[in-house]
This record gives sequence, structure tokens and C-alpha cells, in this order.
Amino acid sequence: MSEEGRCTIHLEHLKDYEYKVKFDWDQVPDLILDEPPPLGSQVGPNASRMLAAAAANCLSASLLFCVHKSEAPPGSMHTAVTCKLVRKEKQRLRIDAMDVRIQVSGEMEQAARMRRCLDLFEDFCVVTASIRQGIAVTVEVVNESGEVLHRGE
Repeated sequence: MSEEGRCTIHLEHLKDYEYKVKFDWDQVPDLILDEPPPLGSQVGPNASRMLAAAAANCLSASLLFCVHKSEAPPGSMHTAVTCKLVRKEKQRLRIDAMDVRIQVSGEMEQAARMRRCLDLFEDFCVVTASIRQGIAVTVEVVNESGEVLHRGE
């Protein structure tokens, strides 16, 4: 997808709350989405989990790209995202917040560009910047010892 382009993703209803997602790239395998019990059978992630994964992936990729514009070393980071669901008006379940924690390897922490990238990477994450218009997203980058290198909101 180009920066100013668009993508079209197709969902095919299979049964109950199960959908097959067909992406607009032929080389990407189909994905099954489903709801957890009691609605669905949880044969795949639900939409809330996909949104959380998208935010965490986008932030991780943005940081990785900034630090290692060429080939990034494998295993250079581990990312966890916690998605907080709450009941809001009319008792409707909503995503209230996401907390993203990126743990970087010692090699990545020592990279020449790391300090500068910690100040920049969140601005280049398309998904998180979009989500933040309605959902609070906190971001923390820590080293292998758990020392906080960056905290953003």
C-alpha cells in the first residue's frame, strides 16, 4: 500500500462469528478472525486483539526501521501490548487504552541512532497515531535489564 493509497481487505463469513480475512497481497495467507466464547469458538484472534497487535507491530517496526535503516538484526526486540477493555456509555464494551512495552536487545540499545530514534519513532507509526485520536496509547521502551529508555503518550 502506498503512503497515500488505500487497501481493500475482504472478509468472508464462514460460520457463527468466524470470518476469513483475505488481504490485498497475494503472498499473504488468509487469516481467521473469531470471537472468544460464549459468542465464538476462538479459532482466531478477535478484532480488538488485531487492533492491539497492529499498534504494537507498527510501533516496533517504526523503531526498528529508524535504528537499523539497513538490515535489522534478528531478535533485536520483544514487544508486548496490553489492551484495556471497559464498559462505557450504555454499558457498551470499548477499548479504553493500550499499553505497549518494547524491550530492545543490548545491541539495539547501543546502536548509534537509538537516542535520536527514541524521540522520533512514535510519530512515524501510522496505526498508533491514528488510534490515539480516540484511544489512549502509552509506549515504553526498555532495555534488557528493564531500565526505561523512553516513555511516550
